[in-house]
Amino acid sequence: MTHHEITPKFQPELTPTLEELEAQERRLVFSRFTHEDAWALGSLLVELARERQAPVAIDIHRAGQQLFHAALPGSTPDNDAWIARKRRVVERYGSASYLVGARFRAKGSTFEESSRLDPDTYAAHGGSFPITVQDVGVIGTVTVSGLPQLADHRLVVEALETFLNKG
Repeated sequence: MTHHEITPKFQPELTPTLEELEAQERRLVFSRFTHEDAWALGSLLVELARERQAPVAIDIHRAGQQLFHAALPGSTPDNDAWIARKRRVVERYGSASYLVGARFRAKGSTFEESSRLDPDTYAAHGGSFPITVQDVGVIGTVTVSGLPQLADHRLVVEALETFLNKG
């Protein structure tokens, strides 16, 4: 149906469990998140994507404001539409878009069938992750679109792990 559902042709990757996905969210928490942090995190994502020649668009939002956006070669306006749909899922559920979709699948359904939300507005596909500040909660999102959904998710998680472990 979409480029996000295409399976990569290299070795099969293990799908993360709900527990692993929830552990990522508990672990990847900021002490603060500034405009400078958005620039540094977004720049790190661009660097990682360029190394892999990944045709992605990258977006960071905080409190309803876009703080960072980049579109790499091979990305299209469609990626921006996917970013908006995935970001809205994180904003509504307070969890990574991939985790939200996985929770529906774990119940034997799909987000599209059971959420009662317009699929043109919301997409529980991997690639958007909450920006969570300790003792505050979710204040924004970091989103990637352009790869298969699990690869989008993993790219964001890798960047967050690298960024947070530098401090």
